[in-house]
Amino acid sequence: MPSFMNSGVEIAFDDLAPGAPHQRTMVLVHGFTSNRKEGWRRTGWYAALERRGVRCIALDQRGHGESEKLYEPEAYQRAALASDIVALLDHLNLPQVDLFGYSMGARTALAAALAAPERISNLILGGVGERLLEPRTSGAPTDAMAEAMLAEDPETISHPMLRSFRHFADEQGEDRRALAAFVRAENPPLDTEAMGRLPVPVLVIAGQRDEGAGDPDGLARAFPEGRGITVVGCDHFSAIPHALTKAATFDFLDGLLDDPFADRY
Repeated sequence: MPSFMNSGVEIAFDDLAPGAPHQRTMVLVHGFTSNRKEGWRRTGWYAALERRGVRCIALDQRGHGESEKLYEPEAYQRAALASDIVALLDHLNLPQVDLFGYSMGARTALAAALAAPERISNLILGGVGERLLEPRTSGAPTDAMAEAMLAEDPETISHPMLRSFRHFADEQGEDRRALAAFVRAENPPLDTEAMGRLPVPVLVIAGQRDEGAGDPDGLARAFPEGRGITVVGCDHFSAIPHALTKAATFDFLDGLLDDPFADRY
């Protein structure tokens, strides 16, 4: 397992075909309770990128997968998560990459792009939409997710979404105490002014039935070069492996999303 250290924290990653010539490199950032193998390899992204001759790099975010587990919420502040991505680029001597984050990983990817825009060629934010711009209130939602991670019996979790995340964490063998700390991290509001100056093409893509994301176009309009795509018939979990999500992503990278009628796949 390849790994590197960032500020004393060990981060695991995959780097497919690092020695081969590539036209581009993409870094993949998974969502909450997932990991690089479940979020990207099992869903077909490793194979799809390999077929296109793209160097594929995916990391386990701290607290997930094979990366180091930490138990203080402060260790999971978004600035620290973003620094793991930039440190990975430094570790691999990559001056610039395409960056794709899904769900919680989209927040991390966006933070990394805002922190180091010169390192990002294209930014893809998946599983999110205009609801990302809504102010996050402290308390109940975060506490409920943390409590779901720590519950002795997952069948006592009444909320279906919380229960599904807990079951997923158990299926992946994730460290639930680390995940509880992860969601309790306090972060400042998104810097919408900086988003409005981001000099990077941005694709926002979400499933039509992903109620937690909201309209991708609403978030895409926050960026100077933003484009929103809705994947018809998909929810939050079914959108990531879907062939239409891959098609939209590759069309975006190839510059084929200029058609104003191509906003639904």
